[in-house]
Amino acid sequence: MEDQGSRLQALRDTANRLRIGSIVATCASNSGHPTSCCSAAEIMAVLFFDVMKYKADDPGNPNNDRFVLSKGHAAPILYAAWAEAGYIKEADLKTLRKIDSDLEGHPTPKLSFVDVATGSLGQGLGASCGMAYTGKNFDKASYRVYCLIGDGETSEGSVWEAMAFASHYHLDNLVAIFDVNRLGQSEPAPLCHRTDIYRARCESFGWNTHVVDGHNVEELCKAFSKVGQVEGKPTAIIAKTFKGKGIPGMEDLENWHGKPVPKDRVEEVKKLIQSRIQGVSRLSPKPPTDDSLKRDTVCTSLPEPPAYKVGDKVATRKAYGTALAKLGKVNPKVISLDGDTKNSTFSETFKKAHPDRYIECFIAEQNMVSVAIGCACRDRTIPFASTFAAFFSRAYDQVRMGAISQSNVNLVGSHCGVSIGEDGPSQMALEDLAMFRAIPGASVFYPSDGVSAEKAVVLAAQTKGICFIRTSRPDTPVIYDAAENFEIGKAKVVRHSTGDTVTVIGAGVTLHEALKAADLLAEQGVKIRVLDPFTVKPIDVEAIVANAKATGGRVLVVEDHYPEGGLGEAVCGAVASEPGIVVKRLAVSRVPRSGKPTELLERFGIDANSIVSAVCSAFGN
Repeated sequence: MEDQGSRLQALRDTANRLRIGSIVATCASNSGHPTSCCSAAEIMAVLFFDVMKYKADDPGNPNNDRFVLSKGHAAPILYAAWAEAGYIKEADLKTLRKIDSDLEGHPTPKLSFVDVATGSLGQGLGASCGMAYTGKNFDKASYRVYCLIGDGETSEGSVWEAMAFASHYHLDNLVAIFDVNRLGQSEPAPLCHRTDIYRARCESFGWNTHVVDGHNVEELCKAFSKVGQVEGKPTAIIAKTFKGKGIPGMEDLENWHGKPVPKDRVEEVKKLIQSRIQGVSRLSPKPPTDDSLKRDTVCTSLPEPPAYKVGDKVATRKAYGTALAKLGKVNPKVISLDGDTKNSTFSETFKKAHPDRYIECFIAEQNMVSVAIGCACRDRTIPFASTFAAFFSRAYDQVRMGAISQSNVNLVGSHCGVSIGEDGPSQMALEDLAMFRAIPGASVFYPSDGVSAEKAVVLAAQTKGICFIRTSRPDTPVIYDAAENFEIGKAKVVRHSTGDTVTVIGAGVTLHEALKAADLLAEQGVKIRVLDPFTVKPIDVEAIVANAKATGGRVLVVEDHYPEGGLGEAVCGAVASEPGIVVKRLAVSRVPRSGKPTELLERFGIDANSIVSAVCSAFGN
């Protein structure tokens, strides 16, 4: 009992050292969230120095337990924990939020102990679900995933999408800790300290739930010791805490969110907390079990070339599914996720071939993207997540945070543009190119036939960062030989001859409309050049400029997208510094409606006849 008592006291001491570290860091930066840190001090001490198994000198080890700080504004206490573990220097805590420091205001993977960036609240649990699913089903390892969630962020629906996912997939290696400190940023959180309601909600979602005093290390240790005892259920620990715990004049008081301890009180507060520390010994984390599957570098090329012949008709969405299934044969790291649209996106082709590597995320696109980001962590998998391209708009914040997380995630959006037809505007992606072009470091693929779609899948699997593949619903002719080589940022000149007067740039269905227009114009004795960009980001500046100059500086862009932020603006950006080049654009200029695809292409001015008219009217002279 004496040893147990000593250990509990050592954990209390550790919690108070974490408090001091958080106060020191936020005072040095004169900004930050010490009160949010102090509510979680005992939770962090128990997690990092009694519960979690990890190698303190190797934070990214694949066998380590994972920790996600969903309430990312409490970053200083995460940094203090790793200083306590000996991985970073305590003196470095004073560099918090400095321009040359990796100890940023919210955690990012510039730090090897951070798997995903957090700070946009409500996303940590979804990423944790991806890590836990990977550990249980792909790595088949014993590591656990712990996610610390603020009570304020539980107003985000994405938290409950993740709660449902974890329960459905029996993620008993996942633990969510709710830091119920009562206070939000501008006023109390909706439920304040109603831990009974938190318990009822978590239990209703199928979680094994414990309510504890979040400042009582003994209660915390007992609750964590029960993790995994209920097989097939994730665990939720509802910890009642007080914001600013341990800081007189700030504890459990409003209007202290995001404010450091006043400078004239810092030494007094530090001395007070220091006086509660009874020992000098430091605790060490427990080592993990080395049982995670080896994930060596594997093949990222197709086992056989595309089976299509020039002239065959196939939708690029269907070619995507075929390519992904083929890639899965030679690369066990490739996985597929979908949001209950697999029979439309054709991710079902992958599911049929590799059912153990398919994750159905149901109609919860925010969570699907977060799960994909979690699955990709530590290079455990190569995820491809698909749905209608329009529905990625509701997960845009998750995509944005994925870029900050330096995630290697492939997102595939089908049913783009008015060419989907009768389903109408709610299903038509007409903003997606603008969305993904704005993501830093993203690669945006827009294949126009079955061959280029298959090649896009392979290239995305090989490419770092966020990749987006825009696929189309209609069957379109194959225009490339199966042996054609494709590269990111390299366009293809599909039709050219001497005497071409205009370069017409299209992608997806509009490339095929451009080819039809080229035939119609040829009958009138007008020659045009047709260019396929293949990737909208990066755009092939060199090819666009060279072909524009070769056709007298005349360029026409036609796209199944709104004019803002799409292919047309990418082309305009490519030629912006080149004198003498004029770009005309055809795009969907207003909210569309239901109708047949051919009717809609005509109604919104992006079909072959519209291209002919634009060439003749805009460049007739």
